[in-house]
Amino acid sequence: MSENTDPLFGRYQSIAIFAIIVVAVVLLNWQGRVMWCPQGDYTPWAWNIWSAHNSQHILDPYTFTHILHGVLEFWLIGLVFWKMPMAWRFVLAIFIESAWEVAENSSYIINRYREETISLDYFGDSIINSLADIVACACGFMIARYLRFWKSLAFFVATEVILIFTIKDSLIINIIMLLFPIDAIKSWQVGN
Repeated sequence: MSENTDPLFGRYQSIAIFAIIVVAVVLLNWQGRVMWCPQGDYTPWAWNIWSAHNSQHILDPYTFTHILHGVLEFWLIGLVFWKMPMAWRFVLAIFIESAWEVAENSSYIINRYREETISLDYFGDSIINSLADIVACACGFMIARYLRFWKSLAFFVATEVILIFTIKDSLIINIIMLLFPIDAIKSWQVGN
């Protein structure tokens, strides 16, 4: 079977994915993450990145950056582990994203976001938001798998551009600001 027609995962991969997600939920709960938005709003989305609802609902503008995580993970895992069966690459992508969700909600990363990015009022994700981010990553992985490299690259660039124009943030800007903060970018993001 070709890469695009084989099943994405079977029984063992399903069990592995389920176990990874359960461990992530347990660790997020242990870190003190709430299940849902503590503001009491039960709408599934929150589009204002400046509100206390950001990263507390199922969907928010940063969901799109997690889709791009999946695209990047598809490319990088395929590059490094090119002999690994696609189903196990998918499991590895879920593991990487779940590990990132746990790390992202550590006090160190939360404080780093608050100090160096526009996420001044960021206090971590809700558990439901983290789970949705893992699903978004899985969707990005599948998008890249089916679009192949050039079309998924176009998708990646288009998503970045749309995010930059709509919320003045994106996956690449987020990475830059976490690793090598640039005051000019932060000033532009907050409108100075």
